[in-house]
Amino acid sequence: MKSLRELYRIGQGPSSSHTMGPRLAAESYLSRHTGAQRFRVTLYGSLAATGKGHLTDWAIYSVLGEERTEFVWHPDIVLPYHPNGMKFEVIDDEGQPRAPWTVYSVGGGALAEEGTQGPETPEVYPLNRLLDIKQWCESHGKSYWEYVDCYEGPEIWDYLREVWGVMCAAVERGLDHEGVLPGSLQLRRKAPDYYIKAMGYNANLQTRGLVFAYALAVSEENASGGKIVTAPTCGASGVVPAVLYHIQKSRKFSDKRILHALACAGLVGNVAKSLASISGAEAGCQAEVGVACAMAAAAANYIFGGSLATIEYAAEMGLEHHLGMTCDPICGLVQIPCIERNAHAAARALDANIYATYAEGIHRISYDKAVEVMKQTGHDLPSLYRETSEGGLAKEYMKN
Repeated sequence: MKSLRELYRIGQGPSSSHTMGPRLAAESYLSRHTGAQRFRVTLYGSLAATGKGHLTDWAIYSVLGEERTEFVWHPDIVLPYHPNGMKFEVIDDEGQPRAPWTVYSVGGGALAEEGTQGPETPEVYPLNRLLDIKQWCESHGKSYWEYVDCYEGPEIWDYLREVWGVMCAAVERGLDHEGVLPGSLQLRRKAPDYYIKAMGYNANLQTRGLVFAYALAVSEENASGGKIVTAPTCGASGVVPAVLYHIQKSRKFSDKRILHALACAGLVGNVAKSLASISGAEAGCQAEVGVACAMAAAAANYIFGGSLATIEYAAEMGLEHHLGMTCDPICGLVQIPCIERNAHAAARALDANIYATYAEGIHRISYDKAVEVMKQTGHDLPSLYRETSEGGLAKEYMKN
């Protein structure tokens, strides 16, 4: 598996696969063709279907320049390797394209070329199944975060500290940011209102209200193109911060313990990314919000003293109960149902933590098996339910 740095990416929303990935691809292409005067970018499949709603063109324009870049949109053409395909070309003085480069945005801001297994970055971890990692930890008397420390080295903690700082800042900006989100839906921000209302309830109801508010805050920041952390993606970036921010604020845990929790969550997300997918275009929202819920559930269970077994069970439950979730963003925007799903997934993660603790980690379906099922389920989902905005809620909304 790759470093957690490849999973937790700091960048601008609203979409890791539609905004961050294409921007990175544009930067890579420009670095090889610095003298070019004109570019053509062809978007395929899901990138073309929801690219304008996800600000794909804006992300690429910001690198190549709007005045010298033309776009070709092919939502009806899905390249075999991955639904998020794009081709970059230089247009020469005679108007002819040259130097074609086809690349894919495979989720979480990562890029891949056909025939490769992912981004050209080194493998850091020798194991990519959570049960194997659990057995390693048991045999060495270590925790999941110590497995991360063993293979990433002490430098990872400085990076995770930066990640946590960006997550907290996104929560706090979102709680203080009123108004309407960009885009045709004219959706009003809800996080500030949820936070104020939550403060008026007793402790029992207040917990849920605050978690909702924190998740909404980050998701709304993401939807407006704000600075967030992919966890594992932009579209699901509100879940992990909401759970950890709430736990730290309410229980006064140290930053050190929060960073260890982020490492546990990162392993869970990395396993899903390695064995299956974290791309909504490839596997539906189960691969984004479902994996985020699994990550947050594992983090919460660790923080509250969970064992290796209960942490693994909490993660499995967080993913299992999102299996089959479709990705059907209305108008191609990362707003409805994405923002609300982040809030519900954060609450579900806390429930999974408690349930796994009561069960003492005893269960039948492993997290690894749930990931394998997610991958197959994603392949079985028709393409109109995988981020193309052609079916589900997106289709029904357009009827009205």
